[in-house]
Amino acid sequence: MMGGYDAALIDLDGTLVEGADGLLEENIAALRAAEARGKRVMIATGRSTISTRPVLERLGLETPAIVFNGAGLWCPRRGRMLEERILSGRTLARALDFGAHHGLMTILMASELKWASPPTNAVEERALQGLKGLEIVSRDELASKEFIVRVTLFSATHDASERLMQEAEAHIRQPVYTTHFPLSVLHSHRESPMSVIDIHAPCRGKAEGLRVLRDMHGIPPGRVVAIGDATNDLPMFAAAGLALATEDGMEEARRAAHQIIGKGGSAAIARAIEEHLR
Repeated sequence: MMGGYDAALIDLDGTLVEGADGLLEENIAALRAAEARGKRVMIATGRSTISTRPVLERLGLETPAIVFNGAGLWCPRRGRMLEERILSGRTLARALDFGAHHGLMTILMASELKWASPPTNAVEERALQGLKGLEIVSRDELASKEFIVRVTLFSATHDASERLMQEAEAHIRQPVYTTHFPLSVLHSHRESPMSVIDIHAPCRGKAEGLRVLRDMHGIPPGRVVAIGDATNDLPMFAAAGLALATEDGMEEARRAAHQIIGKGGSAAIARAIEEHLR
């Protein structure tokens, strides 16, 4: 359906944002122009609210953004969360127990706050670089935190992030939505050996964006273009009318997409928006 879509659901890191160059002005202009034509442009990111807000401010978009991989919905116009899924006390306790038992560096994230267990070596210290608003606390203090949206666990001993996820889910034994990735997929951590999992309350992942577009704006999933680069983009790829993956994205994302576009962070994003959201 050339040019026949009414909305776009766009990932940030590795897709719209790439490396130290950040946001391309051509892409910003294309997103704003699409909104000016009456289209909806929604960001769908695994980032926390704190890390997402500066990007949203620069983009100047009207539509609320999916944050925390679907566990939150942030409205830039109102300056607050519209939706927030909190981990249950039992789920949180079991996730913390798994992290402590395996000696995994652990991060807890609430909507506006982040706490991490103390890094034990240089590899773990480097893994924390770039995380905004992070406070280092003891493991005992982590157990006292409330209203947690995400638990993140880092491992240098698991050879694959998927195996780390499977072990954690088997230990937690509660309904959760979990994403996993090698930290090296992020531009600033290319040399890292760490495997990472993010644990959230049950949700549909970034496909929550398609629900929001339908419920808030009457746009059915079949009229939405999803653009991403990684495994956490697969839920929105599966539900959207058109899925576009960047050519330098993860193999799983490229395999699941309907089409492959140019590199992440490049003007390929602007060209895709101009073509499909006319």
